[in-house]
Amino acid sequence: MNFDEMKQRMATGKGFIAALDQSGGSTPKALAAYGVAEDEWGGEEEMFAQIHKMRCRIVDSPSFSNGKVLGAILFEKTMNGCSGDGSPIPELLARRGVVPFLKVDKGMHDEENGAQLMKPMPTLDEDCARAKELGVFGTKMRSVIHEANEDGVAANIAQQMDFGLQILSNGLVPILEPEVSLKSGSRAQAEALVLSNALDQLNRVPEGQQVMWKLTIPAEPNLYQPLIDHPKVLRVVALSGGYSREEACRELAKNDGMIASFSRALLEVLNAKMDDQQFDQALGNAIDEIACASVGD
Repeated sequence: MNFDEMKQRMATGKGFIAALDQSGGSTPKALAAYGVAEDEWGGEEEMFAQIHKMRCRIVDSPSFSNGKVLGAILFEKTMNGCSGDGSPIPELLARRGVVPFLKVDKGMHDEENGAQLMKPMPTLDEDCARAKELGVFGTKMRSVIHEANEDGVAANIAQQMDFGLQILSNGLVPILEPEVSLKSGSRAQAEALVLSNALDQLNRVPEGQQVMWKLTIPAEPNLYQPLIDHPKVLRVVALSGGYSREEACRELAKNDGMIASFSRALLEVLNAKMDDQQFDQALGNAIDEIACASVGD
């Protein structure tokens, strides 16, 4: 797929985006859930080798190419790695109809005004150039909102758009992810603030260009319909945010036009000890369930 074909697939495809972008902080937990204990690896390099092996197994699994996975968000080490046949991972995904994205954020600051903003990204231009060279379509970056603090939410959404515009200028499509914590005591109010600020920030997007949003499944179904319908928004996708797959799919299905971009809810039943047939069957069942919730079937 070329860039225009990827854009069309993201705009109209029926399915969801797989989030395979666990970073250093979340990797030990992801490996433990996958059945790889900490005594099976030593040091950061071995840890990343184990998670890369898991991601390659997912990507190489037949069910991952069944047409229901529209895109995949990759960690930098995964993007720069190779699949079993020696192809760069983004190239392999594109051949199989899966649009590749790159996680570009470098983590978050401590909470201030009820929100965690992203740390600086001094190499963002270089990261975008490398991603584009490998055939990546877009990026993803995450920040978190814990409370309905007007200043905190406004700063969070503005920062997402600041980096988003820089990414657009590099020829990639950004996924802006200002996650509202499911644990927030003012979650519904925070989500309303996210919507109003997101609509304001979209005025900064140049005519003819589009961004994507990755948002917590809202407490009020269809809250984000104005973003879904906005001409400067390519797609609105949902994070699972700590929900189980069953819970995430049930809540997502209440929202028309919003599709999944799940990580934990996609991978929760996979285990390193499964044989290839068991692994592919478990992954395929998860893909089918998430795709159904995404397209409203």
